[in-house]
Amino acid sequence: MPNEFEKYIQSYFGVPPETLQQIVAFFQPKILSKGAYFLKEGQYADQMGFVQSGIVREYFLDDNGKEVTKWISTPGYFVVDIGSFLFHQPARWNLQTLSEVELLVISKTDYAKIAQVVPKWPELEKRFIARCFTILEQRIVTHLSLSSEERYLLFFAHNPELFNQVPLQYLASMLGMTPETFSRIRKKHAEKTS
Repeated sequence: MPNEFEKYIQSYFGVPPETLQQIVAFFQPKILSKGAYFLKEGQYADQMGFVQSGIVREYFLDDNGKEVTKWISTPGYFVVDIGSFLFHQPARWNLQTLSEVELLVISKTDYAKIAQVVPKWPELEKRFIARCFTILEQRIVTHLSLSSEERYLLFFAHNPELFNQVPLQYLASMLGMTPETFSRIRKKHAEKTS
């Protein structure tokens, strides 16, 4: 019976069961304390992590030095600056823990070795990148087609626990709104449910 990590590997990469254990063997456990960085902007990503427990925020600093949150990763998500990891570019994103985080980590060196062990790896890797692109594309569509309130309600419907675990300004930033707009919408919907 596959564990949660193995199930995610199967779903992200479309891995057949016979090659699953070969891939999983490359990942090593790593624990980061609250506030630690998995990656900093400007560094070169030499590892990719899978969140087993805890929360990781992905953000960058804009030209005015303001933090802009791209994503909040919870258990079941990979954390990586994909452009830096695959194309050896300086990272654009800071990946910082918001709690103690347990990760399963694969180094860039070991990631490259997978192709030697799993002959179908190039095809499986394409599926993974396509899945990442599809998730990103859906987020773009949501940002372009929904109002601030609709984005708030959609995110809350899928992630209600984060509203008690993550500073609200990070959620506001990720949803593309000011903290004031976020608070106004939150207050409005809290009054409806009380």
